[in-house]
Amino acid sequence: MITLNHYLVLASLLFCIGLYCAIAKRNAIGILMGIELMLNAVNINLIAFNRFLVPGETTGHMFAIFVIVVAAAEVAVGLAIIINIYREKLSSAVEDFDWLKW
Repeated sequence: MITLNHYLVLASLLFCIGLYCAIAKRNAIGILMGIELMLNAVNINLIAFNRFLVPGETTGHMFAIFVIVVAAAEVAVGLAIIINIYREKLSSAVEDFDWLKW
């Protein structure tokens, strides 16, 4: 039988992998992928807590759908910015994005 602990362990592993990708990657697309993994871990937690704490309601599902919509908008805007920067600098390395520094 799968319990809440199984979902929490899966979500924490997924969140840790996403955090490592967001911190360790030097490529902007890899950082966006790490952020997406972290948001998916949050969705797993929302759905799991909804299922085990209040099984009759859909509050967790609604929050998860909202997170998915925000993540899709974040990816669309982020990829548009990265593609625009790549066309100008011919690189997607985060170290090359330094023109806003003093």
